[in-house]
Amino acid sequence: MSKATRTDAQSPAPHAADSHDLIRVVGARENNLKDVSIEIPKRRLTVFTGVSGSGKSSLVFDTIAAESQRLINETYSAFLQGFMPTLARPEVDVLDGLTTAITVDQQRMGSDPRSTVGTATDVNAMLRILFSRLGKPHIGPPAAYSFNVASVSASGGFTVDRGADRTRTEKVSFSRTGGMCTRCEGRGTVSDIDLTQLYDASKSLSEDPFTIPTYTGGGWVVRIIAESGFFDPDKPIREYTEKERYDFLYREPTKVKVNGVNLTYEGLIPKIQKSFLSKDRESMQPHIRAFVDRAVTFTECPDCDGTRLSELARSSRIGELSIADACAMEIRDLAEWVRGLDEPSVAPLLTALQHSLGSFVEIGLGYLSLDRASGTLSGGEAQRIKMIRHLGSPLTDVTYVFDEPTVGLHPHDIQRMNGLLLRLRDKGNTVLVVEHKPETIAIADHVVDLGPGAGTAGGTVCFEGTVEGLRASDTVTGRHLDDRAVLKETVRTPTGALRIRGATANNLRDVDVDIPLGVLCVVTGVAGSGKSSLVHGSIPASEGVVSVDQTPIRGSRRSNPATYTGLLDAVRKAFAKANGVKPALFSANSEGACPTCNGAGVVYTDLGMMAGTATTCEECEGKRFQASVLEYTLGGKDISEVLAMPVTEAEEFFGSGEARTPAAHRILGRLADVGLGYLTLGQPLTTLSGGERQRLKLATHMGDKGGVYVLDEPTTGLHLADVEQLLGLLDRLVDSGRTVIVIEHHQAVMAHADWIIDLGPGAGHDGGRIVFEGTPADLVAARSTLTGEHLAQYVGA
Repeated sequence: MSKATRTDAQSPAPHAADSHDLIRVVGARENNLKDVSIEIPKRRLTVFTGVSGSGKSSLVFDTIAAESQRLINETYSAFLQGFMPTLARPEVDVLDGLTTAITVDQQRMGSDPRSTVGTATDVNAMLRILFSRLGKPHIGPPAAYSFNVASVSASGGFTVDRGADRTRTEKVSFSRTGGMCTRCEGRGTVSDIDLTQLYDASKSLSEDPFTIPTYTGGGWVVRIIAESGFFDPDKPIREYTEKERYDFLYREPTKVKVNGVNLTYEGLIPKIQKSFLSKDRESMQPHIRAFVDRAVTFTECPDCDGTRLSELARSSRIGELSIADACAMEIRDLAEWVRGLDEPSVAPLLTALQHSLGSFVEIGLGYLSLDRASGTLSGGEAQRIKMIRHLGSPLTDVTYVFDEPTVGLHPHDIQRMNGLLLRLRDKGNTVLVVEHKPETIAIADHVVDLGPGAGTAGGTVCFEGTVEGLRASDTVTGRHLDDRAVLKETVRTPTGALRIRGATANNLRDVDVDIPLGVLCVVTGVAGSGKSSLVHGSIPASEGVVSVDQTPIRGSRRSNPATYTGLLDAVRKAFAKANGVKPALFSANSEGACPTCNGAGVVYTDLGMMAGTATTCEECEGKRFQASVLEYTLGGKDISEVLAMPVTEAEEFFGSGEARTPAAHRILGRLADVGLGYLTLGQPLTTLSGGERQRLKLATHMGDKGGVYVLDEPTTGLHLADVEQLLGLLDRLVDSGRTVIVIEHHQAVMAHADWIIDLGPGAGHDGGRIVFEGTPADLVAARSTLTGEHLAQYVGA
């Protein structure tokens, strides 16, 4: 290949295009940002840090990334824009030097039961093509190996009219071979309802036998069943004949008369399926969700053995492996198998498949399998899977935006993640990272520290510069950057033990362990070592266990801390009692709502393909309530003024005097305990950061009655300074007589524990064993595991 030679003897003057090496932000006011102006170097790694709620995501995601996406959308035709989400221009005066932004956030991947790691990354698509080319026997095209495609066939005829009495009938047939298991419809599991959780069979209908929420003795639902005429109301359910049992459980909708009123009777099972099981689990009220979890059981599909695939799809093999076997293998083992295939006819496909599978291993996810349901992935795993498609991308001069890429990572795995971020930068990309971990802050070329506080106390740039400059600064992050927790001198003595025997969930290898009660116990280990399988899969979900996992809290712009925590119920009752009116008047979603904006406080105008606008309601001036409702006061404040209070002010307000409301004061105390004292009661949940949502969820669960608290990575989204407050909260829970079990990678939490259970030594089939049990001091002294080495390094031992 010939190559042109340069003839200029000296380097030319800098080109004008090379001067655009900064992203300039002037006057950013999105959410709590206070007229922020900064310059971010391009083709460098910039870390944004600051306490939770200080405005990091508002600046990086809601301003820089959002405006880049909006400008790209505007390049499409008006027709295409009509199908795209309409994005409003962020509240900012000037944004200059933007490049195409690719955001890799912590949003969990879709929880559709048919969505897997393989389908979410296109690896399944390549495997299906591979099997359709090389599989023996050959059963059809790639769709024949897909559990999302059903086999269908049809035939019929149509008449062709050629005029002048010339007609001809033609027969046509159509068939498509799919790989879907017909029994479970590609889900891998079948659901069943546990009848013992619906009613007490020893009782009759007149004895109120139902244990289903809302199925109370005097209610209409039970009256329709009892007075339908199909059953003797005094006969115990266990003595029903076969026909009576069928009518009781499965009868199709039938018109009946109860007290002269025409009503519809329907069997218990279809009625429950329609009223409870058709709804999204996360949107259910807590007591309904608890009933569904108790009554509905999911078991492996007996026809496909959980593979989701039909027998025909499983019969085709390459060598000894079917596509179901390939998807069930750990990805690192599958990558090894693919490397062993030598078939020139599909060489390009094998190269692409090897690259994709190699990226999984490189990013630390080699322990996953392709058939793992995407809804079961942690936020950190989902984020890293989204990174895979960018690792080998030939694109350069792109702005990559990451939201805490180290979340869910053991200290051992953080070094690998840092290497990946630096690789993206070294290819000529701008990398913006929102992060709290000192290990990742340390590799930054440029640091932006926001604060000084959270919410209204934040929103300003406290520091811009190098890591060394941050360390020397007097900002909250600068002061805490080199903080290191010390090992406890004395640890608490257990009051008992929770015995787990023969645990085999997922990759656990017949694990026997005693989890001590009455202490702070930390379960740790590298990502994929079996921590969640041990804790969530082996500890019985009894009445005494309160589990706070990583699932994000849901909420519309009408939801706020007051509605989510149940605080508003106590406040409405207090207002109603003080003024002698109905509680419903003090709800912006009910009778008291402003009629113009329907209680939203703003009026939304849809402008078609252009971004919709939200303007403050002129009728209620953004207060959300009717003027007549605001005339009612409690302790000199109306309901809108109470919802505008920060938590700390409201705690004082409801703690004494005329407005004293113990129920409200208790909830506000829990919000203050988790460090959310600065939030206003009426702030929409959609404006809260990830760390704030995690702590709001924790505060809500603190009110649950239980002796054992299971927390899944509670430090997610927390600043170094916030971790201290969390440790104090965990201590208070244990000191009040509770047992706290924490799945955690943060060394400060490990050092603060009374007992550590370390799983490993590796991930996937290299893990699933207990490699250490004991106190943090013993773990540091032994240094026998990866966790022990990193904890010793952290505490300076």
